[in-house]
Amino acid sequence: MTKAVVLLSGGLDSATILAIARDQGYACYALSVDYSQRHGAELAAAEKIARSIGASEHRIVKVDLTVFGGSALTDRSIAVPTEGIKAGIPITYVPARNTIMLSLALAWAEVLGSQNIYIGVNAVDYSGYPDCRPEYIATFEQMANLATKVAIEGNKLSIHAPLISLSKAEIIRQGILLGVDYSQTVSCYQADAAGLACGACDSCRMRRAGFAAAEVPDPTRYRKLP
Repeated sequence: MTKAVVLLSGGLDSATILAIARDQGYACYALSVDYSQRHGAELAAAEKIARSIGASEHRIVKVDLTVFGGSALTDRSIAVPTEGIKAGIPITYVPARNTIMLSLALAWAEVLGSQNIYIGVNAVDYSGYPDCRPEYIATFEQMANLATKVAIEGNKLSIHAPLISLSKAEIIRQGILLGVDYSQTVSCYQADAAGLACGACDSCRMRRAGFAAAEVPDPTRYRKLP
């Protein structure tokens, strides 16, 4: 089977991406990044998802972004916003996170001899993150094909972001068709050690609205009723 590296955070979007890549016939090598994020329960979720969807291999790479901070997800002195989704780039944006993750995926893809990387970025329900836009993905792909041995030798690399233009409801419907068990996923920015969601952060709000719009029962486990 043709190999693909799939970035797997443990959240709703990345689980859907893994299912899509498997459905498209790829042998999936799932890569999760432990960047000392506040919501570390998603890494345990990623392990469950990788097993249930059938990844060929799952690895977790450690990169400590608390060294730099600058985000509510990497600096515990900064509170995660719970007052609702606002315009602009939120404090939950992690500087250079997707660039770091895609670079790690690119390194593993080169070693595996894979020309395909999947990432679950979304430009519709994207919370204002600049590294979730189509032009960013296109530019990173261009860079990858300038900077790698495999590309210079004629093996073009592709960055796949099939969720980029979908609403959260459309993502959920597609995942349901592919058999994704969303009860295994953790999306909350401040989930507790057991993976229970706060129900109030931006990610919880978008996730809950997505299930409602998709007319699918929300399987999220909350610490309290949202």
